[in-house]
Amino acid sequence: GSLTPEQAKRFQDDGFLVLPDYASATQVRAMLARADQLLDAFDPATVPRSVFSTVDQKRTSDAYFLDSGNHVSFFFEEDAFDETTSELRRPKALSVNKLGHALHDLDPTFRAFSRSKKIARTLRTLGMRDPTPVQSMYIFKQPGIGGEVTPHQARSIHWFPYDRDSTFLHTTPRTCAGVWVALEDCTKANGCLWALRASHKEGVHRRMVLAPEAERPDAGTPGWRGNVTFEGEYPTFDLAAFEPLETKAGTMVLLHGENVHYSAPNKSDASRHAYSVHFVEADATWDERNWLQRR
Repeated sequence: GSLTPEQAKRFQDDGFLVLPDYASATQVRAMLARADQLLDAFDPATVPRSVFSTVDQKRTSDAYFLDSGNHVSFFFEEDAFDETTSELRRPKALSVNKLGHALHDLDPTFRAFSRSKKIARTLRTLGMRDPTPVQSMYIFKQPGIGGEVTPHQARSIHWFPYDRDSTFLHTTPRTCAGVWVALEDCTKANGCLWALRASHKEGVHRRMVLAPEAERPDAGTPGWRGNVTFEGEYPTFDLAAFEPLETKAGTMVLLHGENVHYSAPNKSDASRHAYSVHFVEADATWDERNWLQRR
């Protein structure tokens, strides 16, 4: 699990690192099978029809989403429901966008992988002292409708699909790191990751935080647990500068918390399952305004 000095330097320079064959075939099969079991047992009628979208910010006011850091919750694709009948357009197994956000704690299969000594050694090679998983997602990236994830830093929401993980998960000092594992082959056709080299050196432009009381439009409604707002603005990124990270099943992609990355919609006929975990230093101060607040 330890990285070579050359690999560690590449990560520090680029803000991401691709590690082929990191997860064993046995681990990949176990996670795929466990996701199938969870889906088989899932009754869509028992939960709100919560749609996961990184393009439409409405999901941030969803109490089901805000409480998902304490559960293994199911989120549907944006196009999963028929607008006229409100019924699923496709079978349940092809309608769920992701599972989140406490698989790393609450599910034995995903906990074993997330808290493995191998991952801890890898992250310590990058300078972390006590890497602790705080948020996890199983991403289905369904064929034909697999939603885009806008460019982000672990992670932010923008009209465009990029993200920084530290936008969603903030600590003092900033210590967020992302572990993303391909459970199926990932190509440009089925929505692989795209990363912007060295973008982590620019800092965090935008943060998603729990909103001040005066800005919470749904305060007091049944099931309300708070709303969120955004601080700061994202610059416009040149999409031509992003690099596709096409990977085979079992590949791990390490992401600096401030690296800008995204994935496009899956318009192919092949799914693109992946498992993602975010880590922070155990002794870092968790921001009380983060959307994710564990009970």
